[in-house]
Amino acid sequence: MNVSRSGYYDWRNRSLSRRAVANAQLDKHITLIYHEHAGRYGYRRINEELRIMGIQASLERVRRRMSRLNLKGIQSCQFKHTTNSRHSLPIMPNLLAQNFNVTHPNQTWIGDITYIKVKQQWLYLAVVIDLYSRQVIGWSFGERINSQLVVNALKSALYKRAYPSSVIVHTDRGSQYCSRQYQQIIQSYGLRASMSGKGNCYDNAACESFFHTLKVEWIYQQTFENMDEARRMIFWFIEAYYNRKRRHSTLGYLSPVDYELVNKKMAA
Repeated sequence: MNVSRSGYYDWRNRSLSRRAVANAQLDKHITLIYHEHAGRYGYRRINEELRIMGIQASLERVRRRMSRLNLKGIQSCQFKHTTNSRHSLPIMPNLLAQNFNVTHPNQTWIGDITYIKVKQQWLYLAVVIDLYSRQVIGWSFGERINSQLVVNALKSALYKRAYPSSVIVHTDRGSQYCSRQYQQIIQSYGLRASMSGKGNCYDNAACESFFHTLKVEWIYQQTFENMDEARRMIFWFIEAYYNRKRRHSTLGYLSPVDYELVNKKMAA
């Protein structure tokens, strides 16, 4: 190969550069974090995990290393909205008015519905999210998209939060949320119903963001064999992963549960 004997032994005995060693160590940590979160994390969240581990690396460096390792965060997909606002039921005023500056838990909750295809059937999921921490505090599954579905989700949130009063509960104008059954629960527990303006999807952006995360990072990666399996696996994603582990950029890269705990300690 036209290489001198001395040159070959010099190459064989030469140690790796500090930069190469550092990159190898960084690649190892990046790969472990990436697979721990099943490919859901892109370079920004991985960079935050590294920072918390005490590993210093710039955002751009993490992006480059992930590119070299061919590691990519799960990409987004579009999906459609579900609720029907074409009805003659009473509409509540918009108390939220896109004021997302929530200063404490149980100040403003938001709710919405989405759907999941399981074989040849549809499974519907209604959620209630505390806008303060983006924590999913109530949810309900059903094979019919009706008022009972959203009532069960709201009751779940009330139970988990120890039945607070005067909470703004914001939703869209869907017939399920305008139903007598749902509005009776609002009134019975001293809550304040709020609804988005006509055709305005921005008021409920946090719910849309959660559904986007749920579908792109979890549901679209699975094949559910039956309804029970879908319920179990979605329950795991919400309660074990999303609420307690997944880092949110809007929360300073804390999980919803950790965000509430940290701020509670700071206020004490």
